[in-house]
Amino acid sequence: MNYFVTAIGTDSGKTLVSAILTEMLGCGYWKPIQAGEPRDTDTVKSLVTNSECHFISEKFLLKTPASPHYSAEMDGIELSADKFELPSADQLIIEGAGGLLVPINSKEVIADLIRGFNAEVILVSDLYLGSINHTLLTVEELKRRKLAVKGIMFNGDSNVASEKIILQKSGYRCLMRLPKLEVVDSPSVIKFANELRRNWE
Repeated sequence: MNYFVTAIGTDSGKTLVSAILTEMLGCGYWKPIQAGEPRDTDTVKSLVTNSECHFISEKFLLKTPASPHYSAEMDGIELSADKFELPSADQLIIEGAGGLLVPINSKEVIADLIRGFNAEVILVSDLYLGSINHTLLTVEELKRRKLAVKGIMFNGDSNVASEKIILQKSGYRCLMRLPKLEVVDSPSVIKFANELRRNWE
């Protein structure tokens, strides 16, 4: 099974979660669209120590740190879902760009890529004032599109009330609660990969 890591917004923790998943599963990592530097592929590679993991180059490496549709326009490139072919690999962690409804062109969004990748979604929800609404809006879109979801990863200082209502209303299960980390490094990734393994099935 491939897993597509998406989130309720930008800078929600997708790259850290992707590193943890890649470390745990000993599989491939692929970010189809990278808009701007630094490259998330380089970050994940620097955090993962599992020798079975491998890292696949981006399909589109765009220069401007912006929404993919705009960044591609600046580079004179036209993105469309039919231009993405799943790399040959036994298993992949696929990291999205931004959230589900981030546009890749005037008609298609990140969510349009997921079904073609035959992947289950892992939703990252960082906890802040307003995150309940943002998370449940994302949940509604996942359900509207009938996309398979493995579960939710909460990221940041724990908020029991927020987490409880999100899980109750979504019907998804919590895969892990990631605390706010002062330092993100390989030992942290290994630690949380071991913790996630216990909650995986």
